[in-house]
Amino acid sequence: MIDKLSAFTVRHRHVVLALGLLLVGVNAATPGSASIVGQRLLILVSLAALILAIVIMGVRPAYLVVRPQVPAFATPGPAWTVFFALGYLGPASTRVDALARSVSEGTPSTFDVVLDVLWVGLTALVVAWAWRGHGIRLHPSGVRQTWPLGSLTVPWEALLAPQIPPAADRRQWLPMRITEPRLVRRRGIPRSRGALRTDIVDAGFLAAVIGHYVAHPEHRAAIGSQAEYERLLAALPGRG
Repeated sequence: MIDKLSAFTVRHRHVVLALGLLLVGVNAATPGSASIVGQRLLILVSLAALILAIVIMGVRPAYLVVRPQVPAFATPGPAWTVFFALGYLGPASTRVDALARSVSEGTPSTFDVVLDVLWVGLTALVVAWAWRGHGIRLHPSGVRQTWPLGSLTVPWEALLAPQIPPAADRRQWLPMRITEPRLVRRRGIPRSRGALRTDIVDAGFLAAVIGHYVAHPEHRAAIGSQAEYERLLAALPGRG
């Protein structure tokens, strides 16, 4: 059940987020007591979304998404970030309403204004993060990891095959074996100097895929095509 919910959310992440934003917009435009009912509904939705985010954090799919327009094979945008973003919308809407009332009454507190602006800004960042689905991409040129504040790019020539962790290993990071640090490109504030996050993908599967392309440079140019992804799956141990 949880796996199906996670997969559905990944496929329709933009629709789910858009519905959440629409609910916030409708509530903001609704006056009087109806707005209070809407606020309570938003808080309930936010609490449910945060609980789902915690539950779905344990889902780590063993597949990649084919993106021929990039071209790349990408980790599916984690479903838990979508519910995490929804969880922020209710409190953010409440803060905006409180700020609007204080401004209309002419009694806004500087502290409250700053707090409200920071909260709304944080919510916007979280929603943007969930919308874009930051994660890991395998390109013909190398491996790229992004998150809202930075990125890390490692060319294939700078990598050795990573060690494949046991199936029961629930590690959060997969260390990369970088042989040429000077070729690594970092932008912004990367979350890790030399590891890939595996809270969004099965660590063993990701390690096997990277190891395959480290060992078979002749197949790198085709990364991003459906035919190459099917060939990759057939070539991986236990997947063919």
